[in-house]
Amino acid sequence: MEIARLLVLPLVPLAVHGQDLLDPLVITALRIETAQSDTPYTVAEITAESIRQSSRRTLPEAFQFTPGVLVQKTASGHGSPFVRGFTGRQNLLLVDGVRINNSSWRSGPVQYWNTIDPFSIERVELVKSQGSVLFGSDAIGGTANVFTRSSGFQDEADGAFFHHGAAYYEYRGNGDDSHVGRIESSFGVGGEYGVMFGVTAKDFGDIRDSGVGLMRNTGYPEQNLDFRLDLALNARTTLTLVHQQVNQDDIPRWHSTVFNPGWQHSGHVTAPGTWLARTYDQERSLTYARVEQVNDDGSFIRRWNATISYQTTRDSESQFRSVTDRRYQIAEVDTTGFDLSFESPLGDGDLVYGLDYYHDSVDSAGYRQRGANPLLFDPSFRPLADDSTYELFGAFAQYVWKPLESFELTGGLRYTHASAELGRYYDPVIAADVYGAERDWDNVVASLRAIHRLDPCWSIYGGASQAFRAPNLDDLSGNLTARSGVTATGSADVDPEEYLTYEIGTRHTTDNTSLNLALFYTEIDGQIVGVPVAPGSATTVATNDRDGYVYGVELEGAWRFHPQWTVSGFAAWQDGRTETAAFLGGPIVDEPGSRLLPLTGSLALRWTAPSEKFWVEGRVLAAAKEDRLPASDRADNQRIPLLGTPGYIVYMLHGGWQATDHLELTAGLENIADEDYRNHGSGQNEPGFNAILAAKVHW
Repeated sequence: MEIARLLVLPLVPLAVHGQDLLDPLVITALRIETAQSDTPYTVAEITAESIRQSSRRTLPEAFQFTPGVLVQKTASGHGSPFVRGFTGRQNLLLVDGVRINNSSWRSGPVQYWNTIDPFSIERVELVKSQGSVLFGSDAIGGTANVFTRSSGFQDEADGAFFHHGAAYYEYRGNGDDSHVGRIESSFGVGGEYGVMFGVTAKDFGDIRDSGVGLMRNTGYPEQNLDFRLDLALNARTTLTLVHQQVNQDDIPRWHSTVFNPGWQHSGHVTAPGTWLARTYDQERSLTYARVEQVNDDGSFIRRWNATISYQTTRDSESQFRSVTDRRYQIAEVDTTGFDLSFESPLGDGDLVYGLDYYHDSVDSAGYRQRGANPLLFDPSFRPLADDSTYELFGAFAQYVWKPLESFELTGGLRYTHASAELGRYYDPVIAADVYGAERDWDNVVASLRAIHRLDPCWSIYGGASQAFRAPNLDDLSGNLTARSGVTATGSADVDPEEYLTYEIGTRHTTDNTSLNLALFYTEIDGQIVGVPVAPGSATTVATNDRDGYVYGVELEGAWRFHPQWTVSGFAAWQDGRTETAAFLGGPIVDEPGSRLLPLTGSLALRWTAPSEKFWVEGRVLAAAKEDRLPASDRADNQRIPLLGTPGYIVYMLHGGWQATDHLELTAGLENIADEDYRNHGSGQNEPGFNAILAAKVHW
């Protein structure tokens, strides 16, 4: 019944909530500024305005209306989009083109996407199935590039001093009265320099669901800071300095704890939590300096930029498994990076080429307290190898050939060298630390894409892209708690993962309509996966024992059928199979892929007043039941119900009013029917009925 109701949704969508129908310019797909309709990839752009108007709370939640993306949330403070069947370290996250993925990222859903403050974002570009040519390892399901806010000094009057500011407040009724505040200021001289500074404070309370009730210990606080300076060195050259930092305290992993009573929904049952507490602290900072130059059209190098970056992350987890067993893990990663890229006109096309290098230094420790005994260092609980380093170097070139006005062919190559030097890591076989393991790998990948414009409105695009993921420090030496209490350990013997994606799509764009249909198929070769060390064991070890495939279809578009009215929506579905060892040295088992996207769709209707001071948008979002579960998902019984995750239909209404030139008010009613539901694979239910009020004052 749920599938039938989804199938009748009009399939004329707009993946970005409230987005204008004009064809946006994107950069990430080709590293060249290109109209979205001219890229040979499926690209979604999410703007800061769409995030704010739709009241998306986090960066992962901003992808909720993007076809082909499953937004999994282990906790309210952790979100990890599954893009075309892949998540975590198999998707690549960039901020202003700087690589955020590092060598400590673990398998499966990760929380790091949740450390990007939505209020610091200008826009996000998500390129699906891009492959590894342009940005390197990890870009398998998708590449998300977050572009941060700037002062906009180049749009101000030349030579004139300017000053702008804004204050924002948001209240969420469901969340034990959650509050979000933001203040920002920008100033400078038009055409010469500009400074942007912002501070955000968040206090998210415990959320309530109609089935579970108040989910105690799901709230958390967060603080964010972002600074940006843009300085025109001359008419063609700009220096940019950026610093961002985030601090999140005591984020509960609710599903593991006694505060989780279990969930029952129409025969779908999850197990209750058993630990007394499980919390996560996270701090992250990014600082970078970039010089960019744009030359005259006749120059051999039309554009170039060089970026030096430094990042820090500090993760610490506390597990109070019982009154006599308390465990603590700490991992600190310092990352230095360098990126150099060029754009040159060449023959009947454009050549993009360059190199990048990232170096991680890692310190980690584990502690355990037994009963009334003192807290002691315990190497068996260290999250990954201590005193380790990891290096990733790449050189790439991609050529966009335009032999005809209506046809473009894009081909590229990347060479990558990755190396890891492990310090101290615990070997459970000998129950002692091991020192000094070293591994390195070399890899070459290619991509070939094409787009053909049938007429000014219609085009077809597609091609094949290789992707790979070099083993990281977690693969080689990890020792973490995964899923519903499984101990996931690494192995120094694993090799790189390899993927090949085929995609074909068609796109239609006019001033009042947009439509995109895409089909993809990804081959999986040697994916690193945790395999039980013995039948029925709750301890897994990393191996390259997973081969398989995932494929899917995505349909999105929009239709402005009246100057004040727009209808939009999307539909998407995935399927796939994998072959994985049942246990170490055991038989190969053929089973469904993990956390596949069920048939999912959305329909929205938006009205904008002729004065453009008022707007209202209603939306329905629906997903079918997901019961295609591999053995690992069935064992994850605190998050995934025994019979699979039930389907759902939720309704929401958002609106806004430009009250004055300096005051904007927005409001939202979400989950209006108070539906009891959970996103597939998540560790907690979504909030029930929620009223959201926000005000923005700017000057």
